[in-house]
This record gives sequence, C-alpha cells and structure tokens, in this order.
Amino acid sequence: MNIVVCVKQVPDTTEVKIDPVTNTLIRQGVPSIVNPFDKNAIEAALQLKEKHGGTVAAISMGPPQAKDALKECLAMGVDEAFLVSDRAFGGADTLATSYTLAAAIKKLDQVDIIFCGKQAIDGDTAQVGPEIAEHLGMAQVTYAAKIEVEGDHVRIEREHEDGYEIVGAKLPLLISVVKSINEPRYPTVKGTMKANRAEIPVLTSSDLDIEAGKIGLKGSPTQVRRIFTPPQRTQGMIICKETIHETVEELITRLSEAKIV
Repeated sequence: MNIVVCVKQVPDTTEVKIDPVTNTLIRQGVPSIVNPFDKNAIEAALQLKEKHGGTVAAISMGPPQAKDALKECLAMGVDEAFLVSDRAFGGADTLATSYTLAAAIKKLDQVDIIFCGKQAIDGDTAQVGPEIAEHLGMAQVTYAAKIEVEGDHVRIEREHEDGYEIVGAKLPLLISVVKSINEPRYPTVKGTMKANRAEIPVLTSSDLDIEAGKIGLKGSPTQVRRIFTPPQRTQGMIICKETIHETVEELITRLSEAKIV
C-alpha cells in the first residue's frame, strides 16, 4: 500500500504577521510548526503501514524552510519526503495550491491513499484536501475519526457534531482526518538523527506538468482584499419589568431605538 500524506508548515498562531501590501502571510522570521491536524494524518498513515505494509511519503508545498516540517515527519517514521517549492507558487490560494500538489503527487508512484489533516490552522478553509481529490479524479472522505482497510475497501467513521456517520469507499481514496482519530507519536532520537542527514528532493515548476496560469497568484481566483479587526462587542443589558408584557414592550422599544427592528 502506497500512502502519501500532505503536510503544511504553518506559522505559530501567536506570531502571525500579514504583509499589508499583498495581504499574504509573512513567514520569514515567524516561528513555524507542523500543522497539528497533519500530524494526526501522519500517524494514521503510519498505523496503516504497520498493519498492512507499504510505504508512506510526506509532501509539502512551501518555502525552503518547510524542509524542517518534512524532517519532523521523517523522524516520526515516514519513509520519504518531497518539497514542492518555487517562487512561481508564491501567493497561491487553495485552488492553486491543490492544483500544484496534485501535479506533484502524479509524479510519485501509484498512490492508494492520500491523507490530509482536516484543515490548516492558519487558513482554516479545509478546502485543499477535497480539491486535490477533485484534480486527481479520486474519491474522498472527510472528517475521518476511524479507518479500517480490508483489501481495496475502506470503512470510515466520519465525525459530526451530533455523532458519527459510517462511510464505505474503494481505493484509491483521499481521506482528511480529525484530531480525535489518534494521538501522534513523538519522533525518536534515532529517527531524528536519520532525518537530519536526509536529503529532501525539491520539485519546482519545471519538474511538474502544470499550466503557468493555474499556479501562484495568477492562478488564484480568491484573494484577500482587506484585513481588519472587527469592532469590539459592547456589553449587553438585562431588561426586567414587573410583567412579561412590560418586558417585551421595553425590549421592542430598545431595539427600535437602536434601529435593529
């Protein structure tokens, strides 16, 4: 079983900075971590490998420093890692990102399962995984909390606010996972030493079969036009009259004065 896990290096949410000109994240000088949901995806992939055999590859799109995230994945037990990096990819939205990652995944061997985290903590869109599946013409199941594989059949429990949904699917398949699916393992000392020595191949735009107009800012139909801090909410009020009728009348009066009704 050949498994690919899409990993994103994200800025520490307490240190996020925005370029006021391009309205994109400034990553230089900002502490970065492996997206927490992607660690759950790595763990899910490693558990399937341990049970069914095969290989696990991690792939990430980002600047050169994203190699640090991939080395952490290697230290956890991933077999190989690939970085998709090129200035031409800069400023990509979810559509351009998923298009580029899908093209990179096509360069790898036959893939049975693609794992993604539920979402990245910087953008919180949860769009890239499903869009990769669409680009590859692959079935997808999101919000996976439990996965069982038998042959080419997969049984998945999808997590909802009110319970779980049981879904069946066939390989090849893309799966995005939620935090409750597992507890990611820690990198071992031996794994960390091996990862530090590893050479991570870099795939650039010239290595991929892609159209220039579909990558980076040019290939991004959605862009951030303005960033602002929402106004602070004012403290509410308590209306309590002698009767319910009087209370309702007072509430309507207040709402009318505020031009809400």
